[in-house]
Amino acid sequence: MWALVLKEFRQVRRDHRTLAMMIVMPLLLLVVFGYAASFDVTEIPTVLAGPGAEAGESQLPELFEVTEAHVDWDRSDAVEQLRNGDAVVAFVSGPGGAAILIDGTELFSARTAMTALSQIPDRGPVPVPEPEILFNEDLDTSAIMVPAIAGMILIFVGTMITSLGVVRERQSGTLEQLAVMPFKPRDVFVGKVAPYFVVAAIDLIVIVGVGAWLFDVPFNGSAWLLGLGALLFLFVTLGLGVLISSVSENQGQAIQLALMSLLPQVLLSGMIFPISSMAASIRWISYLLPLTYFTQISRGVMVRGEGIGGLWFPLTMLAVLGLVIFSFAIVRFRHDLVPAKVKGFRRPSAVGVHGAGPAGPQEGSGAGAR
Repeated sequence: MWALVLKEFRQVRRDHRTLAMMIVMPLLLLVVFGYAASFDVTEIPTVLAGPGAEAGESQLPELFEVTEAHVDWDRSDAVEQLRNGDAVVAFVSGPGGAAILIDGTELFSARTAMTALSQIPDRGPVPVPEPEILFNEDLDTSAIMVPAIAGMILIFVGTMITSLGVVRERQSGTLEQLAVMPFKPRDVFVGKVAPYFVVAAIDLIVIVGVGAWLFDVPFNGSAWLLGLGALLFLFVTLGLGVLISSVSENQGQAIQLALMSLLPQVLLSGMIFPISSMAASIRWISYLLPLTYFTQISRGVMVRGEGIGGLWFPLTMLAVLGLVIFSFAIVRFRHDLVPAKVKGFRRPSAVGVHGAGPAGPQEGSGAGAR
């Protein structure tokens, strides 16, 4: 029994990636849940619109961080600020009366704002107006979770399934067979990635359709804009899957690396915990994760009906991340194919040389014998 225990310890010690995952993953979970897993909202981006904008800035609680205050704005300008995600709360004043508008897609910030507004005492004959929830009137959790879950499933298909498929091809020797065929590395790369791209696109359509039908998730925006964001996002996830497969020796290592890349994106992308509630020391990681930007796009398009004018930044970031990761994936994939291709072309000549050497003396000896 002790021999088996020592053998298992040696095997774990030699498997550096598994050992790193056993040590790093618990520390990662501790740091993430300690600094990022927080639903507490300490600041709420706020805009003031109307004649009383400048005077109202000093009367608000510290919780409401005023980002814009314009006396020439009206209700439509305030709604546009909320639709573009530039603010969560808008205070509007004017001849038609005062109004408080709250973005319902920012679930935790909206609830915190409503609690804070309910504690403001009425001053004078004009009471504090009743807050009006926009885009997600019932503060329904499904309306903000389904668009984010669509991104998580795209990551699962694009990263984990793609990496497993490519590693399986390498283990079975199919990549070496493709290397000796008259295909360019980019042709092999596209051929391997294209099926997963189609499957992920179908998954996205199914998720959005089922979410709208089963959970009454609205779709107020443009389908082509969501498709553009999904296309850029898939480039990132598929490239990451190929990149993981290029550094994995077997499917077990591919699963480990895929999970290590999936977990931070789920926890730090704003899908569950608000990014504004995370500690500044870990918040910067959120802006390096592709799921952060796709979540902004999917929620903005589906729930708020946001246009390309308010989503140009997350679209640009996905394009940049896709270009960088996809380029690295192509380089690594080509590096894996070229050695196999060279080896495949040399093998027949090497066999011929060694085969001719022994055959020559055998024939000569046979002739001498005759």
